[in-house]
Amino acid sequence: MLINVVIIGSTGHTGEVLIELLLNHPNVKITHLYNSGKNSPSTQVISEVFPKFKNRLELICKKPDWSEIKKDCDLVFLALPHTISMKFAPKLLSLGKKVIDLSADYRIKNPLVYEKFYKLTHQDKPNLKEAIYGLPELNRTKIKTASLIANPGCYPTCAILSLAPLLALNLVDTNSIIIDAKSGVSGAGKKLENEYLFSEIQGDFRAYKVNAHQHAPEINQELSKISAKKVEVIFVPHLLPIERGILATIYLKKVPNAKLKFKNLVELYKNFYKNEPFIRINPEGVFPRIKDVVKTNFCDIGIKDFGQSIIVIGVIDNLLKGASAQAVQNMNIMYKLPEAAGLL
Repeated sequence: MLINVVIIGSTGHTGEVLIELLLNHPNVKITHLYNSGKNSPSTQVISEVFPKFKNRLELICKKPDWSEIKKDCDLVFLALPHTISMKFAPKLLSLGKKVIDLSADYRIKNPLVYEKFYKLTHQDKPNLKEAIYGLPELNRTKIKTASLIANPGCYPTCAILSLAPLLALNLVDTNSIIIDAKSGVSGAGKKLENEYLFSEIQGDFRAYKVNAHQHAPEINQELSKISAKKVEVIFVPHLLPIERGILATIYLKKVPNAKLKFKNLVELYKNFYKNEPFIRINPEGVFPRIKDVVKTNFCDIGIKDFGQSIIVIGVIDNLLKGASAQAVQNMNIMYKLPEAAGLL
């Protein structure tokens, strides 16, 4: 099988990583690359934007051409800023194309919540209802038949995978979950803003959007589904002075008299994720580092049981399992390919 793929938003961090992954995928041909930014050049040879692609990919990145998309494309990756993807997805879907959106536009099901955090009224509510949240470990069956995938955010991917086994079995108090998460600066995308300049980040470490981050409602929404009850976490993100990677330290209280059907929590996690190719569970009390997962699609998880409380630490690469590699994993599932194709 050969999948003809288009990327809209090719010159950002996620677009660059997508190109790299897809060039090494045995079942993919990249047919066109597009940009949508108002300030983007009308045409750019992708190997001039990213010289590492010289003699590997010499496509011209330009404004979207709908006739080309209609003729030469099976699947479109939208690697666009939040609030932009919903302008493209409806037309792509009407042309019969499958869409994997790496922005937040189709993740949050309540349009009022989306408006609150993204400061814009949602413009594609019909497709918002139909979009499938693309976390393979939890939604694989739905992903197989989906036309529109809402690729999860990086912080939510790490947090949800770290918490899912405990919430699925109602072992922890859902009213007292604290997620203390740290991310490399690439998680903010390519922004020419003072706070993201090297001179401002290097040698520093700070919290931002304290319990007010736009990923919080996404985390709450998906954890509420898993636990079948309303969940509202305390979520505090921090900016690390590194390029990439996320580490989330999560503090939990056990439900009184909770009964564990397994010998310990590590056994519980290993059983829950026993068929998952990209989840790795550490021995109890052995916690993962960002270096363990950078430039991979793995989520590594460490757990420590303190009797009445639990600490879980999860790590991912925010550009891979937190974005582009997870999008490719979703594509593999949609087209019934080996799930790890192009990712190992």
